[in-house]
Amino acid sequence: MAEQPKESWLQWVALTTTILAVAAAISSLKASSYSTRIQISTTRESNQWAYYQAKSIKEHSFRQNRVILSALELLENKSQAAQTFLLDNIKKYDTEIVRYEKEKEEIKVKAESHAKEQEVLKRHNGSYALAVMLLQIAIMLSAVGALIKKKLLWYGGMALGAWGLIYMGNGFFLWF
Repeated sequence: MAEQPKESWLQWVALTTTILAVAAAISSLKASSYSTRIQISTTRESNQWAYYQAKSIKEHSFRQNRVILSALELLENKSQAAQTFLLDNIKKYDTEIVRYEKEKEEIKVKAESHAKEQEVLKRHNGSYALAVMLLQIAIMLSAVGALIKKKLLWYGGMALGAWGLIYMGNGFFLWF
């Protein structure tokens, strides 16, 4: 049986398909990593907002207690000890209210920073996910092109592969 001549372009198909497969694997891994980081950041943000709500409830409680003590003070209580007790507690509640307001603002800033972090992580993840899709299609086109010996399909695969590599690079550097 006579040996059929090898077509040299098929070796290039094998090489480029391998490179595209490696790039797709790396992109898939990075997309998964960013997806996990998004979930962690979302949980952190939710925790911060829950903490914020707890502080708001405590602050409200102190405000209500202060109102009650202020009302008692106005009831013409003549006892100096009662007046001192009420005024001391009012000052204490005022201090706590100010503290809770400050803590809430700090918590709010943290929660908002987690939300901003999520947006960046989502951009990375989206680019990697798109890169995986494009690279997988490129691999498929290259493989089919080699199977049916149509260079045009391989060229199409190369074009999609280049596009996929650009999105993979964007996943790393966020060019756009």
